[in-house]
Amino acid sequence: MNLRHLIFFRELAHTQHMAQAAENLGISQPSLSYAIKKLEAELNVPLFEPDGRNIKLTPLGRIYLKYINESLNNLSHGNQLIKQLTNPNEGHVNLGFTYTLGQRLVPELMTEFKKVAGNEKISFTLGQNDSAHLLKDLDDEKFDIVLSSHVDQIGDQDADSIFEFHPIVEQEIVLAVPANHPLALKRHVLMNDLTAYPMIIFSQNSGLRPLVDKILQQADGKPNIVYQIEEDHTIAGFVEYGLGIALIPNLAQLNSQKLVLRHVEDNQFRHQLYLVVKRDHFTTPSVQRFKKFVQQYCEAHFTSIGEFI
Repeated sequence: MNLRHLIFFRELAHTQHMAQAAENLGISQPSLSYAIKKLEAELNVPLFEPDGRNIKLTPLGRIYLKYINESLNNLSHGNQLIKQLTNPNEGHVNLGFTYTLGQRLVPELMTEFKKVAGNEKISFTLGQNDSAHLLKDLDDEKFDIVLSSHVDQIGDQDADSIFEFHPIVEQEIVLAVPANHPLALKRHVLMNDLTAYPMIIFSQNSGLRPLVDKILQQADGKPNIVYQIEEDHTIAGFVEYGLGIALIPNLAQLNSQKLVLRHVEDNQFRHQLYLVVKRDHFTTPSVQRFKKFVQQYCEAHFTSIGEFI
């Protein structure tokens, strides 16, 4: 069976368009059509069927695609490993992280990692999203490592059965208010102060939502939630314009002229962040090296000295 034909099959299954697949592969449409027909003849089953002007996988084609994806991914990992074993200082790390970690932690980790002898040529591909989407992409092998909140479920599966969650740092959750807000001038802010004002809260998609719910349960009254938003900086923008107050991670780079961050003195909870990898999964030497560095760096510069990000 021709390996190139399997690669052609995967690309055509992805695009479901003969001309587009041929263009992406850099071959002619007749060459692509010949390869698919030859593959179907070898298997003695149709892999594609017409779908209007396009084509789509047959039920047997969908089953076959699953195994082809796994086989080609394993082959790619093998090629990558051999390359790194011959030169382990020129590897690559696919790193995913939540939005707030881009302000300090991730650039700090990458900068310090590159300073270590032998790491200078290790490259990174970066991606950002909320914790649930990041872990879904980690499960789909789009990332090698994810830095995120803990998530209980991925679809109908228990997340702890799929991933290893390694705690690395804690993040303080602070109150964000407009600069002219009464709580911006208050000397001591307590949980019970928050329920008197409209609140903006993280949406259910955010890994921070369970923690914020738990924090709000410390107050005697019920919070007046007016908006639910997924991303930290969008919440900050709504707060700046006086649409509510919010509990958010301590984002030091926010505009302090329009928005004030205040400690909530009787809040007992902080946001635990994790380095997450897939259980029992192949990782290259460069990924292993970066994982070990992150754990050791965070222990030395945050956890052991009680420092938060």
